[in-house]
Amino acid sequence: MPDKRVLVLRPDELGPGEHKTWRHLRAEGGAPENPFLDPVFATAVGRVRPGARVAVLQEDCTPVGFFPYEKGPLGQGRAIGLGVSDSQGAVLRPGLRLDPRRLLAACGLSSWEFDNLQAGQHLFLPHAVEELADPVIDLAEGYEHYTGRLRSTSPGFLRQTLAKERRLARQVGEVRFEYDARDPDALRALKRWKSAQYRRTGRRDRFALEWMSGLVDLLAHGDDPECRGLLSVLYAGGRPVAAHLGLRSPTVLSWWFPAYDREHGRYSPGLILLLRMLEAAAADGVRMVDLGSGPARYKDSLKTRELRVYEGAVIRPGPGGAAYRLGREPARAARRFVRGRPRLAGAVRRTLAEAGRLRGR
Repeated sequence: MPDKRVLVLRPDELGPGEHKTWRHLRAEGGAPENPFLDPVFATAVGRVRPGARVAVLQEDCTPVGFFPYEKGPLGQGRAIGLGVSDSQGAVLRPGLRLDPRRLLAACGLSSWEFDNLQAGQHLFLPHAVEELADPVIDLAEGYEHYTGRLRSTSPGFLRQTLAKERRLARQVGEVRFEYDARDPDALRALKRWKSAQYRRTGRRDRFALEWMSGLVDLLAHGDDPECRGLLSVLYAGGRPVAAHLGLRSPTVLSWWFPAYDREHGRYSPGLILLLRMLEAAAADGVRMVDLGSGPARYKDSLKTRELRVYEGAVIRPGPGGAAYRLGREPARAARRFVRGRPRLAGAVRRTLAEAGRLRGR
C-alpha cells in the first residue's frame, strides 16, 4: 500500500517542481488550461489573502494532487479567489479516489464553498446544488472561421458593431487597438470605469477592496506564460475608450474585467474591443475565450457553445459546518431562487440599478 499524506503549504512555498507537476496533472486530466486553476493564480491570491493555502496530496512522497483554498473563521473554507475566480476545484491524478470530507479534515476545514466548480471535478460534484452555463468562444479554427459563423448566427450584431467602429473613428478620431498593453494610465482608467459600473448597478465595488485591487495589479504585471494578466485597450483620438484585463494561459483567455468610458457608450466601444481582442488572441495561439458564467445579451450573441460550472459546498458535521449553513445557505438559496426566475431577476437588477443611481446623486 502506498504511503499517503496531505501536506498543507502557503502557495508561495510551492517550488518550480510542484508547479511543473501541478500543470502535468492538469494536462493528464484533459481539462482546458484555464488560468484560474494554475499555481501562479494561487500564489498571487496568497500574496494578498493571508488565509490562502494549498493542500499537496502525496503518495510515497510524490505529489499526486493539489487543492488550493482559503481558510476563514471556524475553519470555513472557500475556493481560492472565490468571487473572482472563473474555474475552481482540485488538480488530481486521473483515477485518484478521495473522500472530500476527509480531505477537508486534513486541511482543518469545516466547509468548502465553490461558485464556479469546473466540470469534471468528480470529487466535489456530488455536493453541487446548482448547474450554471458558462459561454465560451472557440477560436481553434481561427478568427475568420469564427466571424464566418458569427455572420450566420448573429449577422446584425457583427454588422452594427463594425459600423459603430467606423463612426467612432469619424467622430472621435483614429481608432487604435493594443492587444497586450503596458499602459498604467489605461489600467487606472479601467479600474475607475469598473468601479463606477459596480456602483451604478448597485453591486459591491470590488476595486474598493484592497486585496482585489492588489491582486489585479500583481497579475496585470506578471510575465509567466502559463498564467498572466493581459490588458487590452481600445483608443480613439489618442485616448482610451475601453479596456479589458483578462487572465490567460497559452491556450485559454478568461474574459475577466471589461469596462468602457460611458462618454463614448453610443459607439459600443466594449464590443469593438472584444472583437479586436478575439482576432488578436486567435493569432496569438488562444484556442478558447471563456466569457464566464452570468447572463449577458452580448455573450449569447458571441458564444459558440457552453460549458457547465457548478455552485455548492462540501460541509462536514460539527459547529463550523453548522455555522456555514446558518450564515451562507439562506443567501445562496435566495440567489438560486431569483436566478431561476428571469422576470424576478430582471426586477432585482432594476432595483439594484436604481439604488446605485440614488447613491450616486
